[in-house]
Amino acid sequence: MSLVESPMRNRLNRHALLVIVAAIVFVTGAGADEINLPDMGSPADAILSSNDEAQFGRAIMRDIQNSGKVVEDPLVTEYINEVGNRIAAQTNDGDHDFTFFVIEDHRINAFALPGGFIGVHTGLLEATRSEDELAGVLAHEIAHVTQRHIARAIHASSRQSLLSTAIMLGAMIAGAVGGDTDVMQAGMAVAQGTAAQQQINFTRSNEHEADRVGISALADAGFDPYGMASFFDVMSRQNTRAPDERAPEFLMTHPVTSSRIAEARDRARNYDPVRTEDSISYGIAKVRVIVDRFDTAKEAVAYFENRAYQNQNEIERYGRMLAYMRDGSYGKALDIVESLMDRNPKVIAYHIALGDTQVKLGRQDEGLKTYENAIKLFPRNVPLVIAYAERLLDLKQAKKAHTILLDLLNQVQPTPDQVRLIARAASEADEHAESLYYLSEYRFMMGDLNGGISYLQQALQLPELQEIQRIRFEARIDFIREFMTEEQLRNMQRARPSSKSARNGS
Repeated sequence: MSLVESPMRNRLNRHALLVIVAAIVFVTGAGADEINLPDMGSPADAILSSNDEAQFGRAIMRDIQNSGKVVEDPLVTEYINEVGNRIAAQTNDGDHDFTFFVIEDHRINAFALPGGFIGVHTGLLEATRSEDELAGVLAHEIAHVTQRHIARAIHASSRQSLLSTAIMLGAMIAGAVGGDTDVMQAGMAVAQGTAAQQQINFTRSNEHEADRVGISALADAGFDPYGMASFFDVMSRQNTRAPDERAPEFLMTHPVTSSRIAEARDRARNYDPVRTEDSISYGIAKVRVIVDRFDTAKEAVAYFENRAYQNQNEIERYGRMLAYMRDGSYGKALDIVESLMDRNPKVIAYHIALGDTQVKLGRQDEGLKTYENAIKLFPRNVPLVIAYAERLLDLKQAKKAHTILLDLLNQVQPTPDQVRLIARAASEADEHAESLYYLSEYRFMMGDLNGGISYLQQALQLPELQEIQRIRFEARIDFIREFMTEEQLRNMQRARPSSKSARNGS
């Protein structure tokens, strides 16, 4: 479950390069018109290899995770990864591992990090009118990664003033991520000039290339190839809003013009027309984001009660049920979810909602039975197992929660939030050594090597520690030490607990 990184090669000033890499998340730049660029012999490799890209991406991703803005809803996360990987399978040459995630941000935007990390704002998910439109955005961002636009942009930047480019792009990402337009405008003013204009030109070239590659992958994955142009059209209409209203972030980071929309439509005509229907998973992910958007449960309930229940479709009724659950109206929620289950028992989200509602109503045995039956139908489904484990912990059945989480997380790559959950389960099951081990892995995933080793050292001081655990923990420390700086090693030595303090429980 470890995500430990090896040291980055310092080919460029690390701070300036990190600023550029992070900024290109939103303003990608390079200049080539080919749809497929060969990796062998690419001049971009002289600046940033594929391995370096992956390491940079993981470093930036850790910062995003530390910000607390990543949506940890397993149903939303699993859905966005299913759609993204379905598209990536059509355009990926095998050199990229993709991870898709959702950011809690109601501005409309999406972005690609180096190394295949692709983020979607909750605002963009809400703004899409269909699954094809969402898939079109993901296809565009995937193309930025597979075409190595980030490495190519840095290669282009190396011919200009690295400092001025870093200032400009750093200011743009600061404004885009933090919503601080003053920071963005001030940074842009400092970096005005030829280098800035050249970078913007590279950006436009990459945007068109990502459109071309993305539409091809979109069609090959079975989505409507017009999905990308359709969403561009939605965004272009936002430009007609009142001048005092701020344009969506998507327009700032992915400039949409009438000619670009026309080109996307023309390209889509080259593929056979397809008739698609939105999946139930798309509706569930979108409505879950909508329910969480409201500041209070009462506002969420009012939103869904604004329309008569008999006039609502399946997804709207599911959203209404979620709003009732958030408001504590579990009886109302149960009536709806039982009806949904009768109509469509293959939807995992309905099983989760039914089990949760039954537990909340005090019908614990019935609720756990609902979960157990669902696990048999959908073994090792991530959202289902995570929800089941959370209910088991609520009901003081920590040992069982630890067992099912360990079985799941040995099969799938866990998120940091899931590692914290299994650490909690182990702790409440009085398996303290394993709990400390999981906490160490969580700290490693967040980039805190000293913090992770500190947890392992605490575990080594436990009197109940088994010999096999001691060997495993010590081997883990030795492995992590290989990736630590001299300063980190000194800090580790100073923080190491003494045997006396450990015996005293300090």
